[in-house]
Amino acid sequence: MALKIRLARGGAKKRPFYQIVIADARSPRDGRFVEKVGTYNPMLPHDNENRIHLNTDRIKYWLGVGAQPTDRVALFLGKANLIEMPAVRETPLKSAPKAKAQERLKAEEEARLAREEAAKAPPPAPEPEVAEAPVEAEAPVEASTEAEAPASAEDEASA
Repeated sequence: MALKIRLARGGAKKRPFYQIVIADARSPRDGRFVEKVGTYNPMLPHDNENRIHLNTDRIKYWLGVGAQPTDRVALFLGKANLIEMPAVRETPLKSAPKAKAQERLKAEEEARLAREEAAKAPPPAPEPEVAEAPVEAEAPVEASTEAEAPASAEDEASA
């Protein structure tokens, strides 16, 4: 018989409470089980000591007999140092951004890095100012119009 260490849900609607049980892998989630070995109350804060209660002696026995924990229970057992901490599973590739979105994210990241490096770079040293001799103001040049301009010899010959 294949045994699982898994959660069986109890509690009221929107107020979950789970029992950690040893059950046949073929039985339903909240159905028949062999033994109750702990509880899990997700409504309590993470640092509360009553959030997860485990009967470590019985869990060690069932692990020795060959019972396999589910992913969530394996996480609880790993934190309690009863088994090796399970590896974190990678997210599915289907949910990853598509090619155009990845290119856009890469371009945004490169632009952000360039801005950060520009902000870290020291400001350029100011150029030394060269003292120049004061420039005398020149007399304004009057604009001449064609009517006031003296006619050249060619203009007079063509007229």
